[in-house]
Amino acid sequence: MAAIRPLVAGNWKMHGTGSSLVELSTLRKRLAQAPIPEVEVMVCPPATLLTRAPEVLQGSEIVLGAQDCHPLASGPHTGDISAEMLADAGAKAVIVGHSERRMDHGETDALVNAKALAAYRAGLTAIICVGETEAERSEGATMSVVKRELQGSVPEEARAANTVIAYEPVWAIGSGLTPTPADVAEVHGFIRSVLGQLLGNGQSGAMRILYGGSVKPANAGELLYVPDVNGALVGGASLKADDFYAILAVYGRERTA
Repeated sequence: MAAIRPLVAGNWKMHGTGSSLVELSTLRKRLAQAPIPEVEVMVCPPATLLTRAPEVLQGSEIVLGAQDCHPLASGPHTGDISAEMLADAGAKAVIVGHSERRMDHGETDALVNAKALAAYRAGLTAIICVGETEAERSEGATMSVVKRELQGSVPEEARAANTVIAYEPVWAIGSGLTPTPADVAEVHGFIRSVLGQLLGNGQSGAMRILYGGSVKPANAGELLYVPDVNGALVGGASLKADDFYAILAVYGRERTA
């Protein structure tokens, strides 16, 4: 497998107003003073900040992402935002199929697939989320759930250059609980094998698979170097620049060790 540059993406969810942009400014300054070239850095703020964030991030290599998109380019869909609108605002990527969208809004694999296609249409990278609930895990259904969601959510057009997969065990999101490194390695290895079946080993071997679920500075060191883990999708810890930088610095420490 070719070396994969990891990605650490911060998902701000429904947090943040204009005053929160100071955290982006702080993160930009921290990375300017002590760069971590081993990792690609992305921040996905709420849509209300997408047009203001690029000014704060100007001159940095921090990538701007969005949290969701509508599958259509335009139309009578009050309150929705198209992938083209996100790209116009400055986004380079969009999260689709996050468990909170699947649960809170009843999003199906087919809809997630359509949203990923919309991302490709607009020139965005699609970060496609999959993961099992606590009940499904207790039933021993983790692999079958992950496989079903991959098969239904990942378009045939998915490529390593336009798609990132994020494994998020639903029971670990915001709970403070995390699976063991061995569990994460098993699921990530399984995800790569399923992607190989769907897209071919050439694409699956180069595609980034992120871990998401209560990633914080205290556990990032053991999670980010698990086999087949190519970065993280970070929730609450991405809201504060110092915490987020501490997670990013896990990669920098290997360089100086």
